[in-house]
Amino acid sequence: MLDIFLAGLFFTSATLVVYHHVGYPILLKWVCRTRPINDGAQTERRYQACKADRARPSITILVPAYNEQLWIAEKIRNLSCLDYPRDSYKVIIACDGCTDNTVEIAEATIQEAICSETYFEIVNFANNRGKTALINHMMAIIDSDITALSDVSALISVDALLLAEQHFRAPNVGVVNSHYQMLDSVNQGELKYWHYQAMVQQGEATLGANIGAHGALFFFRTHLFQPLSSNTINDDFIIPMTIVRAGHDAVYEPNVNALELEACSQANDFKRRLRISAGNMQQTILLAELLLPRYKAVAFTFASGKTLRLITPYLMLICFFSSLLLSTQPLFFTLLLIQITTYLVAVLGLVLPTIFSHRYIQFLSYFITGHSANLYGGLRYIFGRENNHWKRI
Repeated sequence: MLDIFLAGLFFTSATLVVYHHVGYPILLKWVCRTRPINDGAQTERRYQACKADRARPSITILVPAYNEQLWIAEKIRNLSCLDYPRDSYKVIIACDGCTDNTVEIAEATIQEAICSETYFEIVNFANNRGKTALINHMMAIIDSDITALSDVSALISVDALLLAEQHFRAPNVGVVNSHYQMLDSVNQGELKYWHYQAMVQQGEATLGANIGAHGALFFFRTHLFQPLSSNTINDDFIIPMTIVRAGHDAVYEPNVNALELEACSQANDFKRRLRISAGNMQQTILLAELLLPRYKAVAFTFASGKTLRLITPYLMLICFFSSLLLSTQPLFFTLLLIQITTYLVAVLGLVLPTIFSHRYIQFLSYFITGHSANLYGGLRYIFGRENNHWKRI
């Protein structure tokens, strides 16, 4: 009887792991082929004032910053080049107790000729309070129709605001998400991961159930913002999904691009993923209501994507230990050897990347490392070891 129970645990867990990583993406690809998503409205403004400008909503881009002296000048120059009516668009750079030269560089950059036609406001807070406190403070004074949150290290495509505001013409749309891509990475596994995430996001959008956002750039109706709890970790998920929970739609615009400039080493990438994973545990607990059937496609994508990703490392442990306990049987002994070999190859690709440099080995290493971070990060949140303070990674 015990053997039957353990075998059932193994095959149930293995099926869920395979579904999340293979079945769900295949389903999304099929949906994209059968129901191609609209590539987004086109605009011909090209920096020239037109009659349509009078109907465009006002937009504020909020850029939280903490010790960003390396990228802040490029960010400001990029934002000054966006194509949108200047009387309906402003930028707030909110510096949260920076200890480097971020504020000085920002103040000098907005004096450049390229920035002269764009309204910039540099807000310098003396004390570091954390990103969520900063966002809550600034959202209380932003009065534009639409707010965009954007990371300092991400450059935005010049027509991003025009494309985003056209989606907001639909009254049910509360959030517009962008396409995230990296300029460069020393980690091929990371590049493949983000290509995979872009495909998933496209498929979920085709289902009408876009999940979450990326902090590099996303838009939302200002009046729909709800103040974040002080311990919020993944604000770029909690903000949009709280709006979705209230009955509004989140859409994905693939032509609104956010280009990440800052490459991340493997060591720093693991730290970043630890924090994201802690946030995944938090957001699943806080937004568990989205798994209810009344949310339809959103419930399906939230369960198949975010929730299964969170529990995958636990499912993998169940597979390993159940097959270990059943290893006296030839089938489970073989399955145990396959798992051990897979994990060993992944570790070798991580500790000896110059020798085990094949792209598939590197992707496997990134995959296993990601789920290790997923496990550890989730446990850190459960045991209260994660907070919302800025961490420069």
